[in-house]
Amino acid sequence: MSDGTAKAANPAALTPDICVIGAGGNGIALSTAAAAFGVSVVLVERGALGGSSGPLAMKALIEAGAAAHTMREAGRFGLKAGDPQANPAQLHDHIQRALAAEAANHAEERLKALGIVIVRGEAHFASRSTVRVGAQAIKARRFVIATGAWAPRPELPGLETVQVIDVDELSELTRLPERPVVLGGGANGTALAQALQRLGSSASLVAPEGLLPDHDAEAALLVRRRLLREGLALHESNAPVRLERSRTGFRLVLAGEGKETVVEGSHLLLAGPRRPEIAALDLDLGGIRHDATGIVTDKGLRTSNRRVYALGACAGGTAAPMTDQAGDDHVGLILRSILFRQPVRTDATNFPRVAWCQPEIAAIGLSEAAARAKAGAIQVLRWPFAEIPGARAADESEGFVKLVTDRKGSILGVTIVGKGAGELIAPWCVATKAGLTIADMAWVVTPALARSDSSRRAALSFHVPSATNPRLRRLIGFLRRFG
Repeated sequence: MSDGTAKAANPAALTPDICVIGAGGNGIALSTAAAAFGVSVVLVERGALGGSSGPLAMKALIEAGAAAHTMREAGRFGLKAGDPQANPAQLHDHIQRALAAEAANHAEERLKALGIVIVRGEAHFASRSTVRVGAQAIKARRFVIATGAWAPRPELPGLETVQVIDVDELSELTRLPERPVVLGGGANGTALAQALQRLGSSASLVAPEGLLPDHDAEAALLVRRRLLREGLALHESNAPVRLERSRTGFRLVLAGEGKETVVEGSHLLLAGPRRPEIAALDLDLGGIRHDATGIVTDKGLRTSNRRVYALGACAGGTAAPMTDQAGDDHVGLILRSILFRQPVRTDATNFPRVAWCQPEIAAIGLSEAAARAKAGAIQVLRWPFAEIPGARAADESEGFVKLVTDRKGSILGVTIVGKGAGELIAPWCVATKAGLTIADMAWVVTPALARSDSSRRAALSFHVPSATNPRLRRLIGFLRRFG
């Protein structure tokens, strides 16, 4: 056979201890942690290392919008208020600085220095024990799928005629859209629309499924009021029908209650539900079950193929995450299972859920409605920030802490809405993980004047009914006789 017709021999199969498919944040975290223990790792990625920049870029926009809002509201403190004007170039630099700091942790040179072998290309299962990336075969002892999720484009007539921006493309913005229409009323869409409105855009938010449907209805009501006060155009429970070009941009036609509503805009920003990124993996060839929720896993994050685990947004079944941050916990659980053979169990209700709009909403465990459906008799404990002196001093008394317990004081769910809710939920994350009760949390000492004291006070209110218990009063009376 001549040199011109000879085929190059396929490279030798790689045989690492672990093959991680997907080099997003979770995939890299698992790879680096495993490599630190001296385990051989192959990391497969078809795109950029580090995954989507969208979430961090959006958080940078939200913080910029919050700063602008603070400047406008300075008059509340007797200070001269101003109407800040966003500088698109400097705003873009602000986003890029945030991304650059994160990218340093995902640099290819750093991963290779840790001994991780990086294979570029599209991975797919060739059998239950083999993954192929082009001509390269990988026969690992264990595989971990960390491919995340993607945002599909809605099937909307006229979509191809308008300027569309996906959340994953926010880092590429070099100027603010003049009249953005955000499609999607979940946590991301709500926070993004509010941020753009605060930065000077005339924003509209279209929420076909309602505003913040995955969060407590009472908490969502406070956010709705704030959005309307800030001038955001809000369209709830109206289904998008079609897009039409106009002289100044486009018209989004909505249908609801027997009539059509038209929303005018210059840019359409998509912030709808995301789907597991698993279509190209040939999971059936790997003996891996999957459904609409993603890759079906058990409580230990193992798939129907015992060699293979799945984590984060692509994991489904009983471990289907209620939040994008579920993968952070999944990384540690999978490492414990693979490296130390420890039995692990994941509980999707114990992952915190945060909406970064303002006021922020943070929750963990069951909502009030879900707790009533599951546990029947429950107790709802509530403490408003208006009763916290420090919150009043900051003129940020809007919001509350809501605790849901059973009759014995077991914590079923926590919702916090207000400034800093994403930070205030942290002690409750520890409590649910450690199996603490409301009684345990009631006696935690908190800083004076801090908003965190609202959690302690809400927990203490669990004991209020005991104050009127006749038997307890008789016991106190008896003990008083002894001085």
